[in-house]
Amino acid sequence: MEAASSALPWWLATAGCSPPPAHGASSVPGRLAFLFLSPCPQRSLAAAVDLLFLLAALALALRARLSRRAARHDGRAREPLLAKSADQAPPPVRRWRSFRHGLALAASAVQAAGAIMLLVLALLRLRGRAALLAVDCAFLAAHAVAHLAATGVVAAEKNQAAEPVRVAHHSVHLRLFWLGTAAFAALFSGCAAARYAAGDALLPDDPLAFAWLALSLPLLYFSVTGSTGLAAVDAAAHGVSSDGGHGVAAEVTYATASWLSLATFGWINPLITKGSRATLAADQVPPVAPADTAEAAYSLFASNWPAPAPGASKPERPVLTALLRSFWPQFLLTAVLGLSHLSVMYIGPSLVDRFVEFVRRGGEVTEGLQLVAVLLVGKAAETLASHHYEFQGQKLGMRINAALLAAVYRKSLRLSTGARRAHGTGTIVNYMEVDAQEVANVTHQLHNLWLMPLQIAVALALLYTHLGPAVLTAVAAIAVVTVAVAFANKLNIEYQFKFLGKRDERMKAITELLNYIRVIKLQAWEETFGAKIRELREEEMGWLAKSMYFMCANTIVLWSGPLTMTVLVFGTCVLTGVELNAGKVFTATAFFRMLDGPMQSFPEAIAAVTQATVSVGRLDRYLLDAVLDDSAVEHVEDTDIGTGSVLVEVRDGIFAWDMRGNKKNEEGEDRDEDGESDDKNDVEAAPVLETVLKGINMEVRRGDLAAVVGTVGSGKSSLLSCIMGEMEKISGTVRVCGSTAYVAQTAWIQNGTIQENVLFGQPMHAERYKQVIRSCCLEKDLEMMEFGDQTEIGERGINLSGGQKQRIQLARAVYQNCDIYLLDDVFSAVDAQTGSNIFKECLRGTLKGKAIILVTHQVDFLHNVDNIFVVRDGMIAQSGKYDELLEAGSDFAALVAAHESSMELVEQSHQVEKAERSQPAAVGRIPSLRSRSIGKGEKVLVAPEIEAATSKIIQEEERESGQVSWRVYKLYMTEAWGWWGVVGMLAFAVVWQGSDMASDYWLSYETSGSIPFNPSLFIGVYVAIAVFSMVLQVIKTLLETVLGLRTAQIFFKKMFDSILHAPMSFFDTTPSGRILSRASSDQTTIDVVLAFFVGLTISMYISVLSTIIVTCQVAWPSVIAVIPLLLLNIWYRNRYLATSRELTRLEGVTKAPVIDHFSETVLGATTIRCFKKEKDFFQENLDKINSSLRMYFHNYAANEWLGFRLELIGTLVLSITAFLMISLPSNFIKKEFVGMSLSYGLSLNSLVYFAISISCMLENDMVAVERVNQFSTLPSEAAWKIEEHLPSLNWPTHGDIDIKDLKVRYRPNTPLILKGINISISGGEKIGVVGRTGSGKSTLVQALFRLVEPAEGKMIIDGIDICTLGLHDLRSRFGIIPQEPVLFEGTIRSNIDPIGQYSDAEIWQALERCQLKDVVVSKPEKLDAPVADSGENWSVGQRQLLCLGRVILKQTQILFMDEATASVDSQTDATIQKITRQEFSSCTIISIAHRIPTVMDCDRVLVLDAGLVKEFDAPSRLIEQPSLFGAMVEEYANRSLNL
Repeated sequence: MEAASSALPWWLATAGCSPPPAHGASSVPGRLAFLFLSPCPQRSLAAAVDLLFLLAALALALRARLSRRAARHDGRAREPLLAKSADQAPPPVRRWRSFRHGLALAASAVQAAGAIMLLVLALLRLRGRAALLAVDCAFLAAHAVAHLAATGVVAAEKNQAAEPVRVAHHSVHLRLFWLGTAAFAALFSGCAAARYAAGDALLPDDPLAFAWLALSLPLLYFSVTGSTGLAAVDAAAHGVSSDGGHGVAAEVTYATASWLSLATFGWINPLITKGSRATLAADQVPPVAPADTAEAAYSLFASNWPAPAPGASKPERPVLTALLRSFWPQFLLTAVLGLSHLSVMYIGPSLVDRFVEFVRRGGEVTEGLQLVAVLLVGKAAETLASHHYEFQGQKLGMRINAALLAAVYRKSLRLSTGARRAHGTGTIVNYMEVDAQEVANVTHQLHNLWLMPLQIAVALALLYTHLGPAVLTAVAAIAVVTVAVAFANKLNIEYQFKFLGKRDERMKAITELLNYIRVIKLQAWEETFGAKIRELREEEMGWLAKSMYFMCANTIVLWSGPLTMTVLVFGTCVLTGVELNAGKVFTATAFFRMLDGPMQSFPEAIAAVTQATVSVGRLDRYLLDAVLDDSAVEHVEDTDIGTGSVLVEVRDGIFAWDMRGNKKNEEGEDRDEDGESDDKNDVEAAPVLETVLKGINMEVRRGDLAAVVGTVGSGKSSLLSCIMGEMEKISGTVRVCGSTAYVAQTAWIQNGTIQENVLFGQPMHAERYKQVIRSCCLEKDLEMMEFGDQTEIGERGINLSGGQKQRIQLARAVYQNCDIYLLDDVFSAVDAQTGSNIFKECLRGTLKGKAIILVTHQVDFLHNVDNIFVVRDGMIAQSGKYDELLEAGSDFAALVAAHESSMELVEQSHQVEKAERSQPAAVGRIPSLRSRSIGKGEKVLVAPEIEAATSKIIQEEERESGQVSWRVYKLYMTEAWGWWGVVGMLAFAVVWQGSDMASDYWLSYETSGSIPFNPSLFIGVYVAIAVFSMVLQVIKTLLETVLGLRTAQIFFKKMFDSILHAPMSFFDTTPSGRILSRASSDQTTIDVVLAFFVGLTISMYISVLSTIIVTCQVAWPSVIAVIPLLLLNIWYRNRYLATSRELTRLEGVTKAPVIDHFSETVLGATTIRCFKKEKDFFQENLDKINSSLRMYFHNYAANEWLGFRLELIGTLVLSITAFLMISLPSNFIKKEFVGMSLSYGLSLNSLVYFAISISCMLENDMVAVERVNQFSTLPSEAAWKIEEHLPSLNWPTHGDIDIKDLKVRYRPNTPLILKGINISISGGEKIGVVGRTGSGKSTLVQALFRLVEPAEGKMIIDGIDICTLGLHDLRSRFGIIPQEPVLFEGTIRSNIDPIGQYSDAEIWQALERCQLKDVVVSKPEKLDAPVADSGENWSVGQRQLLCLGRVILKQTQILFMDEATASVDSQTDATIQKITRQEFSSCTIISIAHRIPTVMDCDRVLVLDAGLVKEFDAPSRLIEQPSLFGAMVEEYANRSLNL
């Protein structure tokens, strides 16, 4: 062993402890090789590391001992006078994961024990080869003592566990020692492997080296992770640091990081550490840098918004112009980083030829090391540039997204009514959620449009130097590929247009369905609306499929591109006689392999740019659309206006509504085929004005209470709108002095507590707050609620009654303390007593001295107002005091007459009551309604999801935590074709990868020089393999796409069916934003992204595996280096995934509130504007966007953190392999594979990163499957149809209703709402249901419709227990006129007959009977007259009449009227009552009402109180004796007198 063997380099073979004189040992490389690779010096170096550790351990132990002694002495002096009480004792330390600590202890102990055992054996042999054995003994002694010390240090950590944070990590000196041990073990093993291969092993040392490496791997793991596993109640996981809990404040963030930390992405380490230890909470994610916030991005964007060109009314392409002006510096930075990346990316491929030559001919060690160093530095620089290019691009995208989200929201606050109607809430949500994201995503894709051609040009120029003119044939292939891709993309743009258009339509339809789900369920229309949405989904999927198949074709062309180029170039070389050797061939394949990336990203960039172009166009149209004209109303903010001065003045006003968006529906069917126009026309650009108010002249002074009255549809609400500036002013002047408050006819309530709704952003003044609550009659309501004014209101006030909503929004207006109050029919949803109290306490009390304009139908209050405006056909027909107008006759007199005739019956019964009541004592038995009234007759919905001990109705959004379970992957992969689909995909991917490698092996074999070169055979076989590979690629890609599309459709169908079948309680407690985000962005992820990623991930992992095999096959000892590095790879991936997964989930959870808040704002835009709250709402929107940005930004940074580290590891693997190629003996190396190995190895680092990041992205996107699946398994309501229990076609024939001991609760374990109802109703009876709020009136109706299933008891109608029927069979046989009249976007025909089962003649007849025929006939489109979103273009009264028309058309035997006349004047109320009496004379009618005249002519009145039947008899009989009902009648009759 002393002499060097001929097969081994001298420095591997020599066993001496000093270099031999010959063999170039005097040169620097020779000395270095001897020092690190000869057995004797290796052992000396290892022993030195052991001794260094011992010295460090000794010094630290001594310091710890001295500091403990000082602390003990100091502690006595500072001992507290009183000892800590027992209950203040430190919390017990909970040790977990101690197995990990035990393993570290065992690994060190085994190292020490092994070293001692070997030392004993060595000492026994010491008389032999003295020099090496003596060094061996010294090394083993040092090793044993060092590892015994290490064992002691690890054991001591367990004893310190009472100091929680300090033992979370092993000490630095211990970790460095373990790292050194593992490094030397790897070095010893590498040299041993080389000696083994040369057949010249050093025994017994070399076999022991492999055992040592195996024992050192756990130490390497503990050294890198650093965690002790004791992590006592891990303070870091809760954001507390060891320095007393101030760690969060001092934590490094992107804004405060050093340049080194920024370069290596080290600044995100603390967050990744937190995420890997415990589930991340939202407050643990630091905020984004101030320059990256939504505020900063929006103000930059707004300041750069272009002005229109001279002579033009609107700027051209404003969004693009503003974005470029705002963000060009960052755009330039990404371009520079892209160029830097390009300048270093071809260093690797250029070295392949040099390496092949070096290995073939041999050479100086320095030359080899030089090559390895250039390779290492070049690849590291490429890694640095590429990740900063990606990161800066994503950061720019994030800022653009924030700016656009804020701009879309800001615009929605100013959008004119017509423009808002034209776009529709669903589409505006898509502008925010989808289009803004598309534009943001494209930012760094744009650079690929110029970087890709440049990359190809550089690659071809470099190839030209190797292969000569033959390279030019590759240009032809590239040209063909680019033209094919560009042509396919042009067609694809049209499909993308259509796809986006259809998706918008589907989202709009789903939004409408969710908004009116209660009515849809009551009417059993789920199947009709569901079919409409399914049809839209089918059309959407049709366009998506076409688009996806084109993208498939692109992918196939691009994958085949490099292969085709190789065939063409090598074919040309063979034909022109260019000599091919391994160096040239694999330099060429390395370059072509690098062209894979740019050739794939180019069409992706084109596709992204085309999608973004569509989105920019849509955003342009939206952001340039009409806004409200601020000059329409002259606002005077003078607070010193005296009493009696004019606050509201309108002179010669003519006003119109913008009726855009109404004709869309009829046109929709006609323009289905023509692509571009579809998108252009989907929002009409020019306003379509329809004059509604003419010749308006009015003035209201400070302290005046003015009433506006008139019949349904006469223009009362429009009058308020023109004062607020919501209408288009054609001519005239409007002057408003002071601040305005508005209470809408349809209540707008925010999701928040009652107190937040009342304060509406104002500070709390307790006295004023109490007074407002009292004057708006909310005291009793709040007393009844468990959490009082802290009760959370559901979305759109879903858990409040109509009256409660109305009074809360009135309280909101009163608390704002404005000068002018515009009240639109505030008494419609409250009962007589509450109405009187509000009029006295609030309008004539708290608001005394204010200018009030009250739109009302309550004639009783008109005696007590200062001025009355009578509106007819959009004009003020009369104005003046009550008595003056009555004398003048005409319209006003007719209204009063209608009211008085309805009061006559009440008055008569009231007289009877008075006459028959002889004993005052009897009155004492009636509970005092005056003191207990809380708006009797109001409808209350008890939210089914309210937990007994929580004020929240809207539950926190559920989010899974931890790893996306394999169940989710299995669910997605096997949804369409079961396991066969998975097996097919795997099989094709493996065979395809095999065929791809076969072509390279063939190149290697043919150019190795070991066999004679046959040009025709070489090219023939190569072409055959290439064609086979391409065919496989086609089949594989198509299979993946078909599978992806089928799976996406199955998921949508399951989720949509589940939502349609969900019980009403689900919709009451789930914000629609939560459902919409799953139906839009999550579903889009499944539709588009997952379809591609699943197949791609499988292919990538197979590629990585095969690349590692090929790279290591030349110099197999490199496997020793590869294994620890792969373990490090996996460790990094797991550490990253834990954080990234939670960040992705948090991103989903913080994104929904942005949409929820936006939807809420769109609905309440008028109220927000009137109160001048736009700034507050905009700020709230910015806060929500910032919350979402935090998650997005750190998620991307974590992605680059991982990529940077993985690519550096890949670079190390390649460099080690290259080093071994040049340093191992020639008989060790398969020379023919050197070129192939390096060619593969060069793509390894990007391949590993690409594979892992795609798999991480896949895991993050699988969260979409998880979220959609959550809503695919919702508990279902009862079956819609039960075949065994189908009622007869004409059931119910009589309408007899028997309710026996009916008990209803909304959820198990909650109190009963109905506590045992027993009533019997005969067919044809008219029943009025009355009772105070919460008495159970609406619950009774819900129980009969089975929106809530009974807990006990029976409901029998015409002999059939309705609980045995299918829900649709039951609900479709009842008629109902709901409290809030709901119209759907469409036409009159589609609204009155959504199912389409009646003829036009029947529809006209129904319209005539509900007195709407004249209105519809006057419209040019007749039955196809448009109905806007929510029926906005029809008055509330007309909507109510149309709902009545539906019921008339349906002709049911049982009719429910749920406060059906709440929103109409006395005249229309009388009309509706008259129509129902005529049309439903033989039907059973159950009418919930709080206008006493409505129930006076009923056969019997049912009085409910606290879920029990208190009275059930004829109204005349109840009035004759002391009764609850009698008290109500008295209140109503006395109402006007009490004011």
